[in-house]
This record gives sequence, structure tokens and C-alpha cells, in this order.
Amino acid sequence: MDKIIVIAGPTAVGKTKFAIAIAEKFNAEIVSCDSMQLYKYMDIGSAKPTEEEMARVKHHLVDFADPREDFSVARYQQLAKKAIRNILEKGKLPLISGGTGLYLNSILYDMEFSPHSKDTYYREKLEKIAEAKGSRELHRMLAELDADAAEEIHPNNKKRLIRALERLNEGEEHVKPFRGICRENPEYDAILIGLTRNREELYDRINRRVDELVSEGLFKEVEKLMDMGLTSEDISMKGIGYKEIIDYFTGVCDAETAIDNVKKNTRHYAKKQLTWFRRYDKMNWYNISDFRNDEEAAEEISLWLEKKI
Repeated sequence: MDKIIVIAGPTAVGKTKFAIAIAEKFNAEIVSCDSMQLYKYMDIGSAKPTEEEMARVKHHLVDFADPREDFSVARYQQLAKKAIRNILEKGKLPLISGGTGLYLNSILYDMEFSPHSKDTYYREKLEKIAEAKGSRELHRMLAELDADAAEEIHPNNKKRLIRALERLNEGEEHVKPFRGICRENPEYDAILIGLTRNREELYDRINRRVDELVSEGLFKEVEKLMDMGLTSEDISMKGIGYKEIIDYFTGVCDAETAIDNVKKNTRHYAKKQLTWFRRYDKMNWYNISDFRNDEEAAEEISLWLEKKI
């Protein structure tokens, strides 16, 4: 098995800074595990690493996908594994860094993704049902066919509901719950590092970062994306920091409310990220708030890593 390092944690905890410091020390290259930073033209809202930071350490899967295209977990998995192979072939250490839990699962677990249905007529039929009666009608239909799958999927998650119904329509007896079909990927010996901070400190960092993004031109960035034809219906624009600013431009709310909503939704997302990453039994957690500064924490993590690599 090939060793890889994983640095995970909630948004605004400082993953980029720590990943770069550790990558420089251990001759590593960084593979981004962030569902927003992969998009072009979305630099501010996604808090991408700066040009200076990316010049210090080579980054993979950052700033390459067109935001007008749908980007799937399956495609991420394919590209991430290719990037990891390329890094290993150079004799370097792959370092996976980010906060998108499902993307991380696609690397750490032996996940296979079913191809999209070719029955466009059935998909269009389901889309029309959702448009006329709402996604809860799709959820009701799924519950009649596979109660376990319906319990697993939220009634408002139209995309997953349609895919589950398609799979049942294609002949599958049951749509297996996502968590139940995963086993560890035998390709990698993953060293997992989880970063966190005390809640008050983390929330303060989130609020300050949102203010910084606004001052850096978040509103202009969203306006440019909308000028490119992107709307709230595009997957890329459903990300926190984009959907709220769209509400401002479409007259749903004023600028101050939009900014407050970005902060609120980011704090809520950070809480969900921590819940997700705490499921990993092998995660080694570091509370950065327990150290005098980030540099001391990075040194402690590096000393621990030296014993593992």
C-alpha cells in the first residue's frame, strides 16, 4: 500500500496553511479535496490558495473545471487517483487536503459509482413529476418501492431521489445505503490528521474570513459569473458564498442580509463537517486552540508524522 497524508477539518480552520507547511517539510504535493476550489473563475468565494501559496507547493485539482458543467464525485475520484499516482511516480508524498467529506470518502473507500441512466424518457418523466408536485412526491414513490432507500435520502434531495428511482427502474431490487457498501481502499495506507479549534475561535475566524472575502470582491465575482449565464440552478453556484450573493442580485434580500447569511450558513456547514470527519475512527485530531500559535501546532504535527512515515 502507498502512504498518503490526509489533512481534513472544517472550513476556516486553517487547512491550507498547515497543508503547505507539512508538504514542504515532507516533500509532498497537495491534492485538493474541495468541491468548490476546483472551479475556474470562482477564486474569492471558494477561498482558493493564493498564487504565492501554490508556487510554494504544487497543487492538484484546483482551478480547472468549468463552473457551467456538472462535476460529479465519480469524476473527482478518477482525477484524484490519477493525481496521487503521478505524485507517487515522482517519488513524492501525496497530501490530500480539504473539507469535502464525500470527496475524501471516494479516495479512502473502495467506492464504485454506477453509470448514469440511459433511459432519458424515464428521467424526463421524473423531472416533470418533481416540477408539478415537488420532490416529496418522488420521495413518496421511492418509499413505496424501497423503504430503506427512502429513509436514507432526504425528501428535498431531488437529484438523489431521481437516481435511486432510475436504478430501481433499471432492475435493481434495492438501492443500497451509501454507508453500507464502503470498505477501506486497499491501495492506500492513509495517515489521517483532523484539525479543529474551539468553537468560539472557529466561528470568529469564519466571520472574519467572510468579511475579508467581501472586501476582496466577492460581490463582483458573483456578478461576473451571472454575466456568464450561471444561475442558482447550476451546481457550482449552490456553494456557500455564492447562492447567498445571488439572492442579493435577484432582489431576494439586501447586501447586509446576504453577508449575514453567508456567515450563518458557513458556521452551520463547519458544524456538519466536524460531524462527518469525526466518523473516521483513524483520524488523529489536533485542536489548534490548545497551542500558543499555528507554528507550534504545525511543529507538533510534523514530529508525530515523522514517526508514521
